[in-house]
Amino acid sequence: MADGIVSMLLGRLVSTVYEYVDGEVKLVLDAKEDVEEFAGNLRAIQAVLEDAEQRQFKDTSVRIWLDQLKDISLQMVDVLDEWNTDMLRQQVEKQEREGEDVVVPEEEKKKKKKKVTFSVSSSCLCFRKAKDISLQMSSRRDIARKIKDLNGELSKIHEQRKRYGFQRIERGNQELPERQKTASDVVMSEVFGREKEKDNLITKLLSEVFGREDRSALRIIPVIGMGGMGKTTLAQLVYNDKNVEAYFEKKVWVCVSDPFDEFKIAKAISGDDASSSDELDHVLQRMSTSIKDKRFLLVLDDVWIHDRKKWEKLRAPLIKHGAHGSRILVTTRQHDVVDMMKARRDKIDMEKLSEEYCLSIFNHEAFDDTEVEESKAFEGISRGIVKKCKGLPLAAKALGSLMYNKKTRREWLDVLNSKLWDQEEVEQEVFQSLFLSYYDLAPAVKSCLLYCACFPKDHEFERDELINLWMTQDYLNSKGNKDEGEVGQRIFDNLVARSFFQDLEKDSVSGKIRGCKMHDIVHDFVQSLTKDECLITDADVDSEIEGLGEKVRHLTLTFRLKRGESLPLRPSNAYDNCKNLRSLSCFGSSSGKIASNFILQLKCVRTLKLSHCGISEVPKEIGELIHLRHIDLSQNYGLKILPDSICELYNLYTLSLVWCDSLEKLPDNMGKLISLKHLYVRVCRKLEYLPKGILRLKKLKRIDECVVVCGEDEDRAALQVGDLRVLNLEGSLTIKLKGNVNDERELEKAQLWDLKQFFHLEINSKDVFYKQTKSTIEILNALRPHENLESLDISYHSGTTCPNWMMSLHNLRIVLLYEWSECKFLPPLGKLPYLEKLTLSSMENLKKIGGEFLGIVDSDETSLTSSSFFPKLKQLSIYWMSALEEWEVGVEGWNKEDSEISIMPCLSSLQICNCNGIKTLPDFLCKTPLQDLVIRVCPSLSERCEQGSGEEWPKISHIPNIKIS
Repeated sequence: MADGIVSMLLGRLVSTVYEYVDGEVKLVLDAKEDVEEFAGNLRAIQAVLEDAEQRQFKDTSVRIWLDQLKDISLQMVDVLDEWNTDMLRQQVEKQEREGEDVVVPEEEKKKKKKKVTFSVSSSCLCFRKAKDISLQMSSRRDIARKIKDLNGELSKIHEQRKRYGFQRIERGNQELPERQKTASDVVMSEVFGREKEKDNLITKLLSEVFGREDRSALRIIPVIGMGGMGKTTLAQLVYNDKNVEAYFEKKVWVCVSDPFDEFKIAKAISGDDASSSDELDHVLQRMSTSIKDKRFLLVLDDVWIHDRKKWEKLRAPLIKHGAHGSRILVTTRQHDVVDMMKARRDKIDMEKLSEEYCLSIFNHEAFDDTEVEESKAFEGISRGIVKKCKGLPLAAKALGSLMYNKKTRREWLDVLNSKLWDQEEVEQEVFQSLFLSYYDLAPAVKSCLLYCACFPKDHEFERDELINLWMTQDYLNSKGNKDEGEVGQRIFDNLVARSFFQDLEKDSVSGKIRGCKMHDIVHDFVQSLTKDECLITDADVDSEIEGLGEKVRHLTLTFRLKRGESLPLRPSNAYDNCKNLRSLSCFGSSSGKIASNFILQLKCVRTLKLSHCGISEVPKEIGELIHLRHIDLSQNYGLKILPDSICELYNLYTLSLVWCDSLEKLPDNMGKLISLKHLYVRVCRKLEYLPKGILRLKKLKRIDECVVVCGEDEDRAALQVGDLRVLNLEGSLTIKLKGNVNDERELEKAQLWDLKQFFHLEINSKDVFYKQTKSTIEILNALRPHENLESLDISYHSGTTCPNWMMSLHNLRIVLLYEWSECKFLPPLGKLPYLEKLTLSSMENLKKIGGEFLGIVDSDETSLTSSSFFPKLKQLSIYWMSALEEWEVGVEGWNKEDSEISIMPCLSSLQICNCNGIKTLPDFLCKTPLQDLVIRVCPSLSERCEQGSGEEWPKISHIPNIKIS
């Protein structure tokens, strides 16, 4: 992890000693020489860090040297934070002195309301200014002294490195752990499971018909999965299959590994390994001659290539000279290899092996064929050990080999109850494969991966939250004007592409991955690399926190409390080293109150993750944690207010208060949080408004729910609807309206039609009224969004029609309509050309779904004969429609035999829940490609959809997955 920390620190040192003010560059620290010397020593050390990082696992003294380097580097990061905090404080104080007006809209400027002024004598101002300057100079001298001291410490470390004789290793040329060479031979009887994958792969290899997309004679089939998942074994199985043997005229197996050597591969294909030619063209010509007009199978095992040019040089002659039907089978653990080869269509993902098959592998390795009775005697313990493999065949094999010479029950129980990966022989075999993927990562990516060791096993990572936490720890160095969030997204995608994450969950709106998990063995691997820095420990009511050494930087407490129990989060003897913590996370605790003296110990903490902890009060001392960047207080249902001191956290990036049901207000001085980027206040039901001071926050990119007030008599301290256009938010905007609207022109001040940066808009009108009509239609009409909007939610609408702009949003892909209390006829959503997902819920006056839903006004129009309605719709959900009785086709004369009218031709999922009155389904469903149908709490419809005998059954009999309850 040292290389990531050093890389981050060097980036910060570059601009530390200079301040850019009004176009002038000013030296702001009396430490320029010390900083430059420190940076120079750090660069010299950075040049040999690759060598040191690898040698630390065999040489304890090198590990100690690296620990010292990390400690000094982190101390310097803290000092730079102190200086940055001082500069941010000066900016905030300057804003307050000058009385910066946060009301930007022109209308407000025209009103030019009188400002309240205070009469302060010039002598008072001079005295205060002199005092401020004196404090600033004292602070600067203190920071300069700390830098000087740290520079001396780093100089010693710089000298010490010489005794180890570290070598400079360029990235990409480092000596990685030796990769085991593979061959095509396999003992069939020793392979368990994978029949499904084998059949699928053989079908792809032997298939003659590929469809119109496959125009070349060569087909590339990738097998992808994390290290140890059995990719090579699967390739060996099909390589030796008799049908594959008969089909191909030439077969070649090449263990590729890293680096990708086109010379070596071409020589292996031609069988001319002895050739001494160093001309690539000559070697490729020999290869081309060897495959000319032959149907060949080429297996490229363990591919890590990043250079597209090298791949294209090899691929071109293979396509040109091989016979039609030739195949390249690629095994890799990297999705970007699949993308580079343009082979995503045919890829086979290696899933986890079932527990039974893992047990078969384990038993095969642990027992001889003659030890049947012995295997039965240990069966219970065997299953317990195999559960820890979590479907990874390599782990099952390694653990089975470990148990082969253990014959007593005590020995077996010792292994079951131990941390399996502390067994040296198991660690070497299982973790060796993961080391290959790890060493292939850039320093910043390594740091982000290792940070995941802070979370408990089986934790569900939320993509955006994880990126925010990486940002909090300064892992996302951005060069130039690159946004840190974008850097984090690329790193996250990189880790996904390299199979470090699994169980991927995609967002239905953006299509991006929004959640994932980490395989238990990958989790164990990253914990083995961070065992001195990351500590996860149980902290229930009967136990003390143990293992909190001075090297621990990230502490995670897990609680197993019963309902009604509580455990105050307070210091004990075990917390003596909390001053070094950079993150503190609690999972499942119920503390009620955080002790003030405990908070004061967290001098270096960047992240406080205290969600669902039963916290009712946050101590004012939290304002003294100047390094704090991320506070998560979500789901603390008793939390009513936040201390004003929280506004002194000038480095704070993220404040999360989701589901804080009792929270009544945010501090009025929120405008002082000058670095704030993310504010999460969703489902804070008692929150009356957001403070107007947040308009000062130029870095604020995300508010998950904007609570805005309307009306002339609104509180001037509150964020108003007209202020929305001033905020520099991105991506998604939720507007929760409050108050009484006298004139809809007041709402037009928001100018949502100019906000092009949003792909999602939600408007919640539950707590707002239009005085003249009591309907929300005028309100919605005034909040017209940009025409490129892709996702729209409208909740608590009291009008009878949809907003007048809704059907003009031709790019809409996602629509949710909730609590339209007066709606009797659905909007003509069938006309939206790109709508993919539609949810309709809680429309208590809707009795019938008919032609108006499709967008048909006159069913006798001749144009209907070739019309298409809902042409892209994939998911349709209908919930809580208590009055709904009928759902008709809506097209007079439509019949399923010969109609050319297309209705929902892409529909794959339909859910109908809690619609007590509905009895029928429309006839057109029988012509849709539905894959999933769910009907719940719809008694009449459920009865009529009974398999075989129900009147509605013919309409849905073609659907493979039907759930009715």
